[in-house]
Amino acid sequence: MPNGPEPENEPESGPELDARTASTSRPNPRPNSREDDIMAGDRRLSRPDSALPDWHVPDASYRPIPIAWFAGAFLLQMVALFAIFVALFRFEGWITIALSGLVTGVIAKWTWDRGMSKAGSAWKFATGTVLLLQLLLVAFGAGARL
Repeated sequence: MPNGPEPENEPESGPELDARTASTSRPNPRPNSREDDIMAGDRRLSRPDSALPDWHVPDASYRPIPIAWFAGAFLLQMVALFAIFVALFRFEGWITIALSGLVTGVIAKWTWDRGMSKAGSAWKFATGTVLLLQLLLVAFGAGARL
């Protein structure tokens, strides 16, 4: 025997040998997901340091969407026009309307430069409509002071 004589009380086969050598002699059919990569063919499904499969991990690039530009323009204009309306409440209405129109134009240009110009036509229409409606609301309110 190459490794020397075996003790006589060691079984050569049987359930005791299988239970004792199972972790060392046979490959584990289920890899430890905390230590090993889980593979599906040549594609890694998960790693010990990741809870998601690698195709769900973001690629670290920002991909803005039109709803973000729409919401940003809507909320910024809402706050700005409210501030203008309140700040210029004691002045002539045309000043409020003119300044509100200027601010709306700046917000529209900023929104289009951010990427709305490349968005779908429905998003462009919705953004333009909302900006115009808010401006008309302020103009209607300031119209009493003309």
